[in-house]
Amino acid sequence: MKLISKLPDVGTTIFTVMSQLATDHQAINLGQGFPDFNPDERLLDLVNQAMREGHNQYPPMAGIPALRQEISSKLESLHGHYYDPETEVTVTAGASEALMASIQAFVHPGDEVIVIEPFYDLYIPAIQLAGGIPVVVSMIAPTLTTPIYQVDWQRVRDAITSKTRMLVINFPHNPTGIRLEQSDLDSLEQIVAATDILVLSDEVYEHLVFDGYEHLSLARNPIIAANAITVFSFGKTYSATGWKIGYCCAPKALMAEIRKVHQFMVFTVTSPMQYAIAHYMKDSKPYLALAGFYQQKRDRLSQGLQKSRFRVLPSQGTFFLLADYSEISDMHEADFARWLTTEHGVGVIPVSAFYRQPDALTSNHNLARFCFAKRDDTLNTAIEKLASV
Repeated sequence: MKLISKLPDVGTTIFTVMSQLATDHQAINLGQGFPDFNPDERLLDLVNQAMREGHNQYPPMAGIPALRQEISSKLESLHGHYYDPETEVTVTAGASEALMASIQAFVHPGDEVIVIEPFYDLYIPAIQLAGGIPVVVSMIAPTLTTPIYQVDWQRVRDAITSKTRMLVINFPHNPTGIRLEQSDLDSLEQIVAATDILVLSDEVYEHLVFDGYEHLSLARNPIIAANAITVFSFGKTYSATGWKIGYCCAPKALMAEIRKVHQFMVFTVTSPMQYAIAHYMKDSKPYLALAGFYQQKRDRLSQGLQKSRFRVLPSQGTFFLLADYSEISDMHEADFARWLTTEHGVGVIPVSAFYRQPDALTSNHNLARFCFAKRDDTLNTAIEKLASV
C-alpha cells in the first residue's frame, strides 16, 4: 500500500531534537518551555482528593460546570467580558487541542489563514490538515535601535483577501516575548471591523506579563471578541504542563461548532484535574502572583547574561527571553544552538525554528531563545556556563 502523508513536510520537532541533544550531552535544558519544578502542593493534594472522592469517570463533554463557572468569573473579573459558562466556555485537552479544534471547525479547503511569523509550530500543520492555505506575514525583526520584534499591522491588512477565513495571533508571544499593546489592539479592531474575519487568539501566557503591565486579552474589545476564539492554558498558569488542560472561550454560535470537533477529537478532559483546578481557582493569588514570580527568574537570567557575550533582548512576557549571539559566532541559528548544547552544556532553541523556512537568511537573525521557567540553581549553573562562551 502506498502511503500519502497529509503532512509531508513535518518531521521531528526542534523541541524534541534539542531536548534529546541536551539529554545526550548532559546539558542544562533551557530550550523546551516547561518548568523543572512541581505545581503547588495544595493543587496536588486537591487532585488526590478528587480521585479518592470518586471523580474518576467521564465528566461532561464541555468540562465540569464548576470549572467553567470559575473560568467565566475569572475572565469577567480580569477583562470585563462575560462568557456564558454553559455555552461559551469549553475545557480542552491542553491549549493545543483548543487551537486544533478551532481551526478544524472553521477552516474549509481552500480557505486562507494568516499566521504571523515567527510562530508556534502547531498553527501551520493544523491549517493544512483542515485543507486551508497558510499565509505567512513576517514581523519586523529587532535591530540595535529597536531591540524587539514588532507586528506590522498594515502588512497583515494587505494580506487579507476574499479567501481569508481566519487570523491566528499569539500574545504574549512565543518565541519573541512581546506583549500586545493598546495600539496593536486598536489596529486589530480596525481589521476585524473592516473584514469580519475570525481571530484565533493564543493567550496561554496570559499571566506572564512583566514590569507592571497587564495582559490585553482580545476579550476586552467587544468588536474583536464577537469574532474571536480566545485560548488559554492551565498547564502554563499552574506549572503543570504535563496535565494537558486548557480552555477556550467564544461567542455561542462559534463555540457550538468548536464543541462538535472537540467531542470527536477527545470527547472530554481528565476528570480529577478538573475538579481540583475548579477548587484551586477560587483563590486568585496564585495566578495574580505569577508575573512577579517569573519576572524574578527573567531578571536573574538577564542579569547573568550581562556578564557574557550575549546581548539580551527585552522580554515583556512569557517565560522566554531572546539573546543575540553576534559577538560570539556568525553560524546559522540551528547550528549555533547545537554547538552551544554540545560544547558548552546549555540547550536553547533557535528562533529560526519558528519560521516557515528555518534555513533562509531572512529567518536567521543570530538569536537564541532561552526558557527561564527553571529553578534558581538551574539558572545559576546555566549562567556560569554561558559566561564562559
